[in-house]
Amino acid sequence: MGRKPKFGDDDFLDAVLRVTARTGAGAVTVAAVATEAGAPVGSVYHRFASRDLLLARLWLRTVQRFQHPFLAALADPDPARGATRAIGAVFAWVRESPDEAAVLLLHRREDLIARWPEELGPEAATLNDAVANALRAYTRARFGRVSPAALERVTFALVDIPYAAVRRHLAAGRTPPASIEAATLLASRAALGE
Repeated sequence: MGRKPKFGDDDFLDAVLRVTARTGAGAVTVAAVATEAGAPVGSVYHRFASRDLLLARLWLRTVQRFQHPFLAALADPDPARGATRAIGAVFAWVRESPDEAAVLLLHRREDLIARWPEELGPEAATLNDAVANALRAYTRARFGRVSPAALERVTFALVDIPYAAVRRHLAAGRTPPASIEAATLLASRAALGE
């Protein structure tokens, strides 16, 4: 029986996150990740073939971690409550995971990786499918059908407005205040026609 590895994928991805949060994505190297994790460089390469793969995996993990509470909240059977909970989930995630939020909201995927690694093709291609499907389901529940105009309205209210509200604060290294969460909720409700 082989021995259990000392370092797992998440150990290295957490190290990438810390390096990125502290000094930016440009400072991420396999050697820097190994030093941050307290691991040999070879251990990093054993799990991740390149810097691009490390950054891509961090990006994917971060998106999935953000999407999970957002999707759970949006699935509430009451559309008005679902919108409120989804916006609350965005702010809660930003407060609880500021480094991950900064990676997700301040850097585009293209900023973090020069070339999307081939092995992530299928996973990357379907990354936002669950959100797209949830927004369509929400639109149907809210408006009775999914028209392009209604879907645009829902996307603006539940994606664009919260994104704009938290991004400015994250860029300044601050947590968005409760007043901004309340204002975001009001703006989103107005966009939804409440």
